[in-house]
Amino acid sequence: MTSLVIAEHDNQSLKAATLNAVTAALACGGDVHVLVAGHQAGAAVEAAKQVAGVAKVIHVDAPHLENQLGENLAEQVLALASNYSHILAPATAVGKNTLPRVAAKLDVAQVSEITKVISADTFERPIYAGNAIATVQATDATKVITVRTTGFDAAAATGGSATVETAPAVADTAKSTFSGREISKSDRPELATAKAIVSGGRGLGSSEQYHAIIEPLADKLGAALGASRAAVDAGYVPNDYQVGQTGKIVAPQLYVAVGISGAIQHLAGMKDSKVIVAINKDPEAPIFSVADYGLVADLFTAVPELVTELSK
Repeated sequence: MTSLVIAEHDNQSLKAATLNAVTAALACGGDVHVLVAGHQAGAAVEAAKQVAGVAKVIHVDAPHLENQLGENLAEQVLALASNYSHILAPATAVGKNTLPRVAAKLDVAQVSEITKVISADTFERPIYAGNAIATVQATDATKVITVRTTGFDAAAATGGSATVETAPAVADTAKSTFSGREISKSDRPELATAKAIVSGGRGLGSSEQYHAIIEPLADKLGAALGASRAAVDAGYVPNDYQVGQTGKIVAPQLYVAVGISGAIQHLAGMKDSKVIVAINKDPEAPIFSVADYGLVADLFTAVPELVTELSK
C-alpha cells in the first residue's frame, strides 16, 4: 500500500498545504511518495526530499506543467496512478481542479475534504456546513482524496531523506492555457496559513470603520485580516478576506471575531481554530457557542481599549 501526494508549489518552494496532505497520507499507512510536477522546480524537489515521512519524490519537468493547470496535472497523475492505493491532494484550488478529473478517469468516487483518517479505507469529512461529520468508507481499489488542511497538523519540513526519481512528462493536452496571475501583496501574513487572524463583520458598519477598528488590533497581534461574508458583500473589504464555507477555511492558533454574529457558513470556516475570541454586543450571537473567550460589549469601545492594553 503506497500513497501519492500531489505537491502544490510555485516551482521554488512547497506550499504549506502540501505538508498537511502528507500527514493525512501517512495516516493511511504504507509508504508516502510526493509528486512534484512543474518546470525548473529543482528547489521544490529539494524541499520535498526533506519532508519527514516521505519515502520518495517523483520529479516531472515540462513547460506545460509549470502552472499546475488541472487538465495537464490530472493526466500526469493518471500516468502514475496504477502504482498507488491512495492519491491525495490538499483541498485547495489546485487540488479541487485536478483530483475530480483523476477520479472521473479512474471511474472511482472521490472522497472530498477529509478531516480525519480512521483506517486505510475509512475517513471523516464535514457535511451540512460543518454541522455534522460523515464517516465514509471508500471501497474503490484506488482512493482519490482531497484533504482539508485544517484537519491535520503539518508534517515536519525537515528531517526527511527521500529518494528522488525522475518520471517522463505526459504530452500537453492543449485544453487550457495559462494567461496570467494576479497576486495580492501584503505585509501581513497570508490569511489561509496565518497563526493569528482578526476578522470583522457587518457590525462594524462601514469599510472605514473596518480599517479603523480591525487593523490596529491586527497590527498589535501580528495577525492576518479576515471578514465575514456579510462584511464582504457589504463592500467593506475584498473577497479574498472572506472566512467561511464559501471563503477560506482557516484554523489559526488565535481567531478574533469582531462584530460577527456567527452564521453557520462562517463558523464552518473557523471553528477549528485553537483559541477563539468573540466580541459582540448581542449575548445571543451564535459566535459565542464556539468561542473560548467571549466579551459582550460595544466593539467600538472594547477593541480600542484592547489595543491600548496591548500597547502597554
